[in-house]
Amino acid sequence: MLTVIFQVMAPVALILAVGVAWDRLRQPFDAGFTSAVVYYVGGPCLTYATLVDFELTPGVQRLALAALAALATFGIAGAIALRALRLDVRSFLNSIVFPNLGNMGLPVAFFAFGETGLALAVVVFTIGSVTHSSVGIWIASGRLAPTELLKAPLLYATLAAVAGHWGLEAPTFVLRATEILGGFTIPIMLLSLGVSLSRLQIRNTRRAATLAGLRLGIGLAGGLAVAWAFDLSPLERGVLVLDAVMPSAVFNYLLAERFKTAPEDVAGGVALSTLASFVVLPLVLAFAL
Repeated sequence: MLTVIFQVMAPVALILAVGVAWDRLRQPFDAGFTSAVVYYVGGPCLTYATLVDFELTPGVQRLALAALAALATFGIAGAIALRALRLDVRSFLNSIVFPNLGNMGLPVAFFAFGETGLALAVVVFTIGSVTHSSVGIWIASGRLAPTELLKAPLLYATLAAVAGHWGLEAPTFVLRATEILGGFTIPIMLLSLGVSLSRLQIRNTRRAATLAGLRLGIGLAGGLAVAWAFDLSPLERGVLVLDAVMPSAVFNYLLAERFKTAPEDVAGGVALSTLASFVVLPLVLAFAL
């Protein structure tokens, strides 16, 4: 079992280390370009290429609903915890609700469960990304932004994949192009996360530890509760719980920076939860595998 867990986590840690080393050696890395190309091209292509060939069974639909329920659970529990700790909900709720389903969630699921696990993780990633790009912006800005949902590229990639199951298949050359473009997404996500970790700083250790503890603790408890409530299969449960205990997403820091909601504290939470996840995730993998 320890060997299997090592084989899952070691590639993630190694690629993250490459990203950190790349930044520390002051090699060029345009984080803005990388984020944009993943958000607008790589992520949607990976989603489409994966889902268009993946059977949308009732179990997959149940997993999508479970992912939504998990995010809602994180939101309710997170708001209660932040108020109890007298921390600003608007500033820190996103850090608890939205785990890193892309940069870490996809590669860990792939290394742990193979192609089938990756396809299920893409379902959870799509739900999380679309919600993050709409509800997450609403939380950070304090303003309801339903139009942001219509700007999420993953939404249209998912709809196109579903249309493919209804007989509206894309030409072969389009399918091959999306497979190639989607193929670079996971490694570039990990490299980008490594660079981000190198640049993020932990200035308020206590605040960062609090946010990291809430993200991982609420994620684990909420993920297990939702997986039980939805009666997921062992593989679906493993993917959902694994995604639920991912560290806080880097996008939470970008939103905090954009809307000036304690970005330095959020950055510390992202960095510390990512480091802590290398202790927590092997324990969860021992349960899931």
